Amino acid sequence: MTSQDADRPGPVGTSRRSKITPEREREFFDAVLNQIRECGYDAVTMEGVAASTRCSKSTLYRQWRTKPQFVAAALRSSRQARFARIDTGTLAGDLREVARCAGEWSPKDATLLQALGHAVVQDRELAQALREALVDPEIAALEGILRRGVERGEVDAGNPALQFIPAQIFGVLRVRPVLEGHNADADYLLRFVEAAVLPTLGLA
Repeated sequence: MTSQDADRPGPVGTSRRSKITPEREREFFDAVLNQIRECGYDAVTMEGVAASTRCSKSTLYRQWRTKPQFVAAALRSSRQARFARIDTGTLAGDLREVARCAGEWSPKDATLLQALGHAVVQDRELAQALREALVDPEIAALEGILRRGVERGEVDAGNPALQFIPAQIFGVLRVRPVLEGHNADADYLLRFVEAAVLPTLGLA
């Protein structure tokens, strides 16, 4: 079932949303995101998620009227800024830790990005939810890391490379699987930061 209309039910549209616990909601969200990673967005259905979580499909439809709305809610629920916890005391140390951290979670995120690739082009809400969940929090945290480095005097505020560091980090995470058929793991990202990021900031 690939169309959004196919996932839009008829009579339950006017039903009142039922109350579910946060734990049960998390179970639904984990199930749909895992199925997307394993099977691809188009292959996932509300019926399939209902079966895997042992609930009625009407329960899902009452909470989220369509598959895109359900997936968008699941993405937003997984929002987190993993880079925000990084603070080694130096900019070079922080960027190396960014590489290690990104290398740990990049396989899971890269799989989700690839599985949602075509769908997010067609659905603005999905695209926005994906940015809010996986991109915006990390970019904000990375910009904070760079700002602290400037405040400590480790890099000049006018260094033109500063604005391109997020694009470098996120670009290699997305592109390496396409170019080389491998995810950008921690070892690869550390070598990338040492060779391509730190020198542009005068930290090599």
